[in-house]
Formats: sequence, C-alpha cells, structure tokens
Amino acid sequence: MSVAVDRLVWVVAQLREHCPWTRRLTHAVLTEYLIEEAYEAVEVIESAPPANWPEGALADGTYEKLRLEMGDVLFQVVLHAAIAQGAGGFTFDGTAQAITDKMIRRNPHVFHADGSLREPQDLAAARLEDLEKNWERIKKTERAAGAAEAESAFTEVPAHLPALAAAAKVVDRAARQPVDPLPDPGPPPSGLDPLVLQDEGELGAELFRLVQRSRAAGLDPERALRQHLAVLRHDLSGTDPTG
Repeated sequence: MSVAVDRLVWVVAQLREHCPWTRRLTHAVLTEYLIEEAYEAVEVIESAPPANWPEGALADGTYEKLRLEMGDVLFQVVLHAAIAQGAGGFTFDGTAQAITDKMIRRNPHVFHADGSLREPQDLAAARLEDLEKNWERIKKTERAAGAAEAESAFTEVPAHLPALAAAAKVVDRAARQPVDPLPDPGPPPSGLDPLVLQDEGELGAELFRLVQRSRAAGLDPERALRQHLAVLRHDLSGTDPTG
C-alpha cells in the first residue's frame, strides 16, 4: 500500500482503540453514513455537466471537491475493515485483495489467470460486445459456484438500492440476457399518453410529475415501485415477494 493509505489505516486503528465514540461504532450503525457519503460523491460528480470533465473540472475545483468526497467514502471502507478485523473477520488488505482477484477473474481479456497482463495483440483485439457477454458468463459461473440462486434479472441487485435505481439495473441486466425475461410493458394505462422522451431533462420532469400525482393520491412511489419489483422477482424466479 501507499504511505497515505498505510497512514489512514493506522489513524483509523488508533481511533478504534482510543476514541470512545469511534470504538462504539458497528457495521449496522455505519450503514446510513456509507450510503450518505456515496451519495455526496455522486452529487459532486453530477454538479458539473458531462462535457465539463475532465478539463473544466480541473479548472473550477470540481476535482478537488471530488477528492475530498472520495476520501470520506474511503474512510468508511477502512472503518468497516477495522471493525471486522477487531472481530476476527477481515482486514483492509483482505478487502483490497478480494476486489483485485475479482477484477482479474472477470477481465480475462486484460489479465492472465495468474494476474499478469496479456500480450499487446490480445489487448488490442478486445471488443466491447464480447466483453459484456463474457462478464455475464463469468458472473453466472461465480454464482453457480456459490449458494444456489434463481437465475433472473434480479440476481445481485442490492436489496437496499433505491427502487428507481434497482429497476434500472433490472432492466439493463434483463436486456443483456439472450432472451429478455421481463414482461412486455404494453401500452400506458388509460388516460396516459405514450412518452417520447428526448433527454434526461424531460425524463426528470415526467418522473417528478408522476411523483406529484402519486402523492396527491396518497401513494408512496418508492414503496410502490419496490413492491412491483418484488412481484416481478416472484414471477420470474419463484421467490417469496414478501421476503
């Protein structure tokens, strides 16, 4: 590890030993902070238009803001590792090793199985469409090697992901399968016009109008979408939609 990372790991270890507040922290208590710090990093990234990266972000200080937010995210990772290490679970080194091994395993177009870099001609021949198919195949192999799990577009979608983000992941993963397992959405409900969206600005406005209508009707849009995803998961994989 670098000197800076070693120093951070040492600082967190001292806080765990000598700071009464830090010593009381648990994985469960830190969950909300882990999510909050990730969202704050996303907020900085989305504060600048895509065309502003990277030159504009360097000039206007956005990269400096992102550096600080990423530090907060890294602190959460190191702190979780320190808590786990104290319980005899895993270390920060173990966390880094786990993701390194996974990236090598899931990117055979870049690495040999031993972790060494492939030959230049192999690297130059890699095609994006082949990589996406290979990525899905490797993940299926990994899942098969672990606990038995229903094969569906919902596999590995984090349970605590916000419903809208979860729905987007489900749709994307279903589209990458040989046959899309999701039902045809069909025409819009009676009284609603089909949407023809030009950009994310129009989409955002339409989503907000939908939230307004749902709240006027006394409905919770987040819960409604999450329940719909649970029903889809039940229909596709046979799992209990309430669990």
